[in-house]
Order: sequence, then C-alpha cells, then structure tokens
Amino acid sequence: MNTKPIAVIAFGGNAILDAGDDGSFETQLEKAKAACRQMLCLLHRGYEIVLVHGNGPQVGNLLIQFEKARDVIPVPPLDVAVASSQGLLGHMLEISMRTVLAEDCMERDVATLLTQVVVDSQDPAFQNPTKPIGPFYSQEEAKVLCRDKKWNMIEDSGRGWRRVVCSPRPRKVLELPSIRHLLQNDTVVIACGGGGIPVNYTTSSVVGTDGVIDKDATAALMAYNISADLFMIVTGVNKVCINFGKPDQREIDTMTVSEAKRWLAEGQFPVGSMGPKIQSAIEYVEKGGKEAIITRQENICRAMTQPNCCTRIVPD
Repeated sequence: MNTKPIAVIAFGGNAILDAGDDGSFETQLEKAKAACRQMLCLLHRGYEIVLVHGNGPQVGNLLIQFEKARDVIPVPPLDVAVASSQGLLGHMLEISMRTVLAEDCMERDVATLLTQVVVDSQDPAFQNPTKPIGPFYSQEEAKVLCRDKKWNMIEDSGRGWRRVVCSPRPRKVLELPSIRHLLQNDTVVIACGGGGIPVNYTTSSVVGTDGVIDKDATAALMAYNISADLFMIVTGVNKVCINFGKPDQREIDTMTVSEAKRWLAEGQFPVGSMGPKIQSAIEYVEKGGKEAIITRQENICRAMTQPNCCTRIVPD
C-alpha cells in the first residue's frame, strides 16, 4: 500500500477562466497547464495529489448556453450543469497534467473522477441563495436579470454583480473509496470539481439536487476523510487580510483556529468571498489537520519553504 503523504489542492475556476479572458477552450487549456505546472513541486516533494477545481465561471457560462437554447432544447437542472462542468474542466486538467508530467519526464497516471456529494434536503441554504456563480455584470445588467429571469444577484467584492444560487453543506463524498484507491496507486486525482454534483437520498436511490456546493467545503471534507497531510486553498491573493480595502488593512501570516473563528464572526471574511475558505480551513484543522494554507497559485511551491508568503491556519 502506498504510504506517501497526500495533498489536497483546491483552486477556483477563475484560475482557468477569468474576467477579460476570451473564454475559448485553447485559452482555458493554457491556463490549466500553468496551474498544473505549479503542482509539480508537490509531486517532487513526494506527495500524492488530489486537485479540486472550482467551476463558477464555467458553470455560469453553461447556464447561459442552456438559456440561449431553451426554445430548442429543454434546460437541464443545475446539478446537470455541475456535472457538465466537471467533465469539461476535468478533461482540460487531465490533458494539462499529462502534458506537464511528460515535459518533466515524470511517470504518473492521471484520473478525473465524476464525483457526487450528498447534501441534506432540509439544509436551510436552500432557502437562502449565497453562492456566486458565472460572469460579472454591471449594476444595470443585474437589475434586468433580477427582473426578467428572477435571478438573485449580489455585488461581489467590488468586482461587479453576480448571480447567487443555494449552496448546501457537503455531507459525504460518495466516491471517497475510489479516490483512496487511486491515490494508493500513484494516480494524480481530479475530483469533487465545482464542489461535487449535489445529490441526496430518496427512500430507494440517490437523486440529483438543485444547488452548487462550495468547492472549498467539499475539499476540506475530503481532505480530513482521507487524512490528507496538506490542505491548500489557492485564491487570488498572497495572504488573507483583515480590514480588507480599508486604510488599516493588514495581511495575516498565521492565524489560530480561535482567531479565525473570531474574525469570521466579526464579518471580516464575506460569505461570497473569503468566508467559505476560512470556514473550510477551520474545519480541516479542527478535525485533525496540521495546518491549512491559503495563498495565490504562484506561491504553491514557495509556501512549502517560505512561511511568510501565505496565510496559515493552525491549531490553537
């Protein structure tokens, strides 16, 4: 049995498709390769890797495509859009990872796993949409979408207006045994994309469920269930800040779980931005993880040796 340490790396869909990009497959593929090249240093350090990607821009674009074609093809439910984005991004990432492994002359298999994640049908999140998905809109565009499509829209950290959908908590990753098996056989695993396809149980079977699960929450759930030695959340900043955007903004090198909880309760980390990342880091550490790291993609390797280039969430 493989006894190598395990790293779970969660990164947003914006790492592959960001505002201003042309949205083409070729552009997204090149950015996926850049992301995968950052993971090589972890493989060289002896880690087995699980990549958990976000899907906000991609699933948002799929929903737009579905809406545009609604007079020709019936619009599928949101869980189908999440599944579609898993296939799309998993394909890109698997091609990219195989490419960079070949460039590095490293022999390692790669597998993308379509992943279903159980949520509670009674989760109060179903009554309170908070999860931003899709592209950014101007305030005027957002008003039109609220009126015409009945979308829930929020202003997202000064970057524009986005659609928000319900985001139930992940309870169980159904493919967890398969993920463990692949890791034990030297396979780079791409799993739980977009937080996983939301499902729940009826009396006799598993059924798809409307909603989008936060990918950082699912990554944390998986990380502590597979006893991952490293949990890293990749985002758009070097470090987490308190008083963000204010004159007294301050970067945090290290925060204990208690500090993270206090700042979270004070509203330092918004629900639609850094909040879910902090909450996921707290859960991973509280359930036995040594530390969680939050930083930007370019710092993945540096974070292994330079403590002050990122934010670390550690036990009290």
